Amino acid sequence: MVDLWGGLSQAFWLIVTLDGDMLDIALRSLRVTLTALVLACAIALPLAAFLAVRRFKYRRTVIAGLNALMGLPPVVVGLIVYILLSRSGPLGVLGLLFTPTAMIVAQMIIIVPLVASIAHQSLRDLWQEYHDLLISMNVTQTQKIQTLLWDSRRALLTASLAGFGRGIGEVGAIMIVGGNIDNVTRVLTTAIALETGKGDFALALALGFVLIALTLAVNLIIHALSRTEREGRW
Repeated sequence: MVDLWGGLSQAFWLIVTLDGDMLDIALRSLRVTLTALVLACAIALPLAAFLAVRRFKYRRTVIAGLNALMGLPPVVVGLIVYILLSRSGPLGVLGLLFTPTAMIVAQMIIIVPLVASIAHQSLRDLWQEYHDLLISMNVTQTQKIQTLLWDSRRALLTASLAGFGRGIGEVGAIMIVGGNIDNVTRVLTTAIALETGKGDFALALALGFVLIALTLAVNLIIHALSRTEREGRW
């Protein structure tokens, strides 16, 4: 119990004094995850809208595949990316292994199916409401997709938030492809695992509190944006 309270007090002190190592790890973690999220959403949201609007032969198979990939084990993603980016892999010449870029790629692969699947549910329901209207207006396929994405933007923010939560809390894949290198690829989750193994519970707890704070902050920002927009429409 004494060790617990001692660790908590030291963790609180690290946060209050804005410890340099802690801030460096937190900012790197936020930068990697937000970059991966933006890139993943740029792929997942148009894909989800396309699947809602367009009917083609293997559409149901693609949707089922996305839903199945939501449960893809992150360590498997890390292994695949590692093999692709290793020196003997097809992309080894790029030298991206054990860099933040490799971590971003791994997080993108994890986030895309989740965001696409959640977004598709909302877009599919909205398309049922808009179908007759948009068909009667004789708009193009691109205009249909743009309309759905814009009018369901609040629901898509929720899907993106789920993607952020999945990415910021990821440890297995980014540990494999990032290597948890100090001042290079060490992020909140990998640092917590490392410091806990070393017995440095103060820093591990401080990083854990920062991770929770970042997640709550992003949730509150998304909630505030949605509420502001809703009030503005009135």
